[in-house]
Order: sequence, then C-alpha cells, then structure tokens
Amino acid sequence: MKSGNLCITGDSSHHLLGVKENVTIDWTVKENVKAKMRVMVKRILIKYNYPPDKQPLAVKTILEQAEILCGEIAG
Repeated sequence: MKSGNLCITGDSSHHLLGVKENVTIDWTVKENVKAKMRVMVKRILIKYNYPPDKQPLAVKTILEQAEILCGEIAG
C-alpha cells in the first residue's frame, strides 16, 4: 500500500488483512470501532518501526483510505 510518503509492503501488508477482517459494515459511523481500528494500525506501525513522529498522519491516511475503499465496495 502506498500513499505519499507512506509505504507498507511485504510482511507488514499481511497485518493489514487483520484490520480488514475486523471492519464492520458501519465501522465508519461507530466511534468505538474506529478507535479499535486506529489502535490496530498503530500497533502495526510500531511493530515495523515506523517513525513515531509520522505515525499520526500515517494512521489518518490509512483510515481515510479504508473509508474510501469501503465506500467503493458498498456503493
């Protein structure tokens, strides 16, 4: 997955499948589910030594991309 300066490939990409499996139909509406998704993404970034100062933007970017993908799949 690549967006701007964010690039997740190889071994780390299979962890994103775990995020995908935990997505519910209305996850973009429920704040508690969104919080769980943010935590999962943060853990993946930490595991692969993503720079801490860039993590907030990376999490935001990943969740925005996930919302867009869910919208495309649903719509």
